[in-house]
Amino acid sequence: MEIINSGRFEPAPDGSANFTEHLSVPALSFGTYSIPAGAVDGQSPHAEDEIYVVTSGRASFTSGGVTIEVGPGTTLFVPAREEHRFHDVTEDLVTLVFFGPAYSGVPTS
Repeated sequence: MEIINSGRFEPAPDGSANFTEHLSVPALSFGTYSIPAGAVDGQSPHAEDEIYVVTSGRASFTSGGVTIEVGPGTTLFVPAREEHRFHDVTEDLVTLVFFGPAYSGVPTS
């Protein structure tokens, strides 16, 4: 067993969005993505399937041509290689992020 301290709001030192990976094994990886209110989500599509679980904050999310409002408790599945992003972040956003297989860091676009 491993106990992982995660899910806290931790933007990058310059106040921008920040992803912190907490665990990586071949089949999956897990991290926390923090996006300050008003900040930009500059991510590119990934080679891995991805699940987001919003734990705090509010924003809009667009993926696969569909836009929804997200807040605490929203869970999102994004298939590998699909363009997606958070935007219009109105409250500091914290999401738990799960990748399968483990996140490679290699953008697909």
